[in-house]
Amino acid sequence: MKRINEYKKLFNVESTIDLKELKITYRALIKEWHPDKFQDEAKIEEAGIRSQQIIDAFHFLTSIAPETKEANLAEYTVTTSEAKISDFKHKGLVLEISFSDGTTYEYFGVNKQLYAKLVNSDKQFRFAKRNIFNSFLYRKSKRDAVLV
Repeated sequence: MKRINEYKKLFNVESTIDLKELKITYRALIKEWHPDKFQDEAKIEEAGIRSQQIIDAFHFLTSIAPETKEANLAEYTVTTSEAKISDFKHKGLVLEISFSDGTTYEYFGVNKQLYAKLVNSDKQFRFAKRNIFNSFLYRKSKRDAVLV
């Protein structure tokens, strides 16, 4: 959640993420912080770091935007109803679940108590389906090779 708030602050996003506004802000920030714009070596290095942060924030915010989630809802529904959980990791308040179809999703705001319940559940997929999949902010983090 901290990462989400930092990225929203960087892009001056108050509530919901609008892709059109996000793109406009992204272009303005990249223009302002492009390393080629500076002459001083220290400023070039700072601009390189800052522009990478802007790029990361843009990709992240785009992946959790309502329009992106809506566009990928059919695929997400198929994955969370038909594919099995192949692996999961928990760090901070982020739960990363890898599915048997090779897709990986991150769920934000999952606390240690809920994670412990998932780990100790005799039917982890059913538990996740009831308590995690549609209860937390999520994003598709990567697509691996299909596991056989």
